[in-house]
Amino acid sequence: MKQESIKSDSKPEGKLSRSRFIKMAGTTAAAFSVVPRYVLGGPGYTPPSDKLNVAMIGAGGQGMQNLRNLLREQDVQIIAIADVAEESDYSQSYHEVPGGRGPGYKRVIDAYQADPARKDWPGCQIYIDFRKMLDKESGIDAVVVAIPDHSHAVAVLAAIHRGKHVYCEKPLARTIQEVRVMTEAAREAGVTTQMGIQGHGDEGLRLTYEWIRDGAIGDVTEVHVFSAGPNTSSCREIDEGQRYPVPKGFDWDLWQGPVKKRPYTPYYAPLRWRDFWVYGTGRIGDMGCHNMDPAFFALDLGYPEWVQARAAWGDRDKRPYASTVYYQFPARGKMPPVKMTWYCGLMPPRPDDLEPGRDLAQAYGNGILFVGTKGKMMGEGWAGTPRIIPEEKMKAYKLPPKTLPRVGGIYRDWIDSIRVGKQASAGFEYSGPMTEVILMGNVAMRTDQKLTFDGPKMEATNFPDAEQYIKAEYHNGWKLE
Repeated sequence: MKQESIKSDSKPEGKLSRSRFIKMAGTTAAAFSVVPRYVLGGPGYTPPSDKLNVAMIGAGGQGMQNLRNLLREQDVQIIAIADVAEESDYSQSYHEVPGGRGPGYKRVIDAYQADPARKDWPGCQIYIDFRKMLDKESGIDAVVVAIPDHSHAVAVLAAIHRGKHVYCEKPLARTIQEVRVMTEAAREAGVTTQMGIQGHGDEGLRLTYEWIRDGAIGDVTEVHVFSAGPNTSSCREIDEGQRYPVPKGFDWDLWQGPVKKRPYTPYYAPLRWRDFWVYGTGRIGDMGCHNMDPAFFALDLGYPEWVQARAAWGDRDKRPYASTVYYQFPARGKMPPVKMTWYCGLMPPRPDDLEPGRDLAQAYGNGILFVGTKGKMMGEGWAGTPRIIPEEKMKAYKLPPKTLPRVGGIYRDWIDSIRVGKQASAGFEYSGPMTEVILMGNVAMRTDQKLTFDGPKMEATNFPDAEQYIKAEYHNGWKLE
């Protein structure tokens, strides 16, 4: 194994390019099973030609978490990292560990040098600008995008247009328009995509689907989704006149990407950008994608008829202290209309049939509650484990057969889907429309209007001024294409 950053020298093998081989490998696995891999390279050994070359765009808090998970996959190798920061402090976040291209590179080096099965790893290049990385590293098969919301679209589209498979953190983008462009680009390119909603690859989501489709609580007519933790960061005021030095090794102009430039402040980066509409989508874009996922998946929700929001504002440039968003969905086939309510910094009314002393919010104030014609079912945050309430009814329920495939987690699902040439379970075909609907909540919140939406046309039909929050405004030479 090489012990320093070197450039990958992967080349096409005859007329069959390596990227096409990767895609075909899963469909032809049976042909290779006659000669087990351990005979060729020892236990746990994966030949270089079978490995997926992955590049990381963003090695901050969530980027480092993605990196940690992918380093465990023996048929994946990280060959490049791009991040605008040399090193950033995430000690005040739940990620805790340092982030940036320096710590990211070190983590890759430490992991692969300690693994005898990685003897053929070609090394890892580090970059500041993801565009340069994508242009120079021809051996990249797939890209993980974990940067702030306002730059998701430009990074994802740059990868898709180069034929790379993409894993993008939630939400897919900052605006509905950007999400639509990304979804259509991925469909046209035929690449395998995945949105980073980790619970979508786990057991809880599939149990929720199977139980609801089994009629465990009858026809679902209401859904309550919540993320109830305190919103302390929005209480902080920014002194617009104060100037802060840009941290060493941090490309502030590149971090801002396609939005109008502002002076640097630590209130924006690396931790609090999500609270500002110019960069992020607030908690509904963050936790809404996790916690609403079971409802979209189990109920085929599609686009809503209308959306309305109520919010407690401190500063309208930032997400509110607390908010409630109401979505009304029409009937879908035999399923009745559904009203879904999102609570940020708040909790839904406590169900009468929830036992005393039992908490509706089980995962750091996050969760979901389904209300059906025959009962109620609650689920943990991040599409976690469901339970019919009260527990007496749960124990009496005869569990249905497990009809959905289990995928071994969201990362494994993405990797395996690339290998067999299909879409992952949270691919953009699914997660794109879901993200659009979630972001409609932000549009309703910022307009303070009850909005009737034409989903396919991306229009609030009763309030044309909403367009400024639906479509993206690009600056600094960047384009949405």
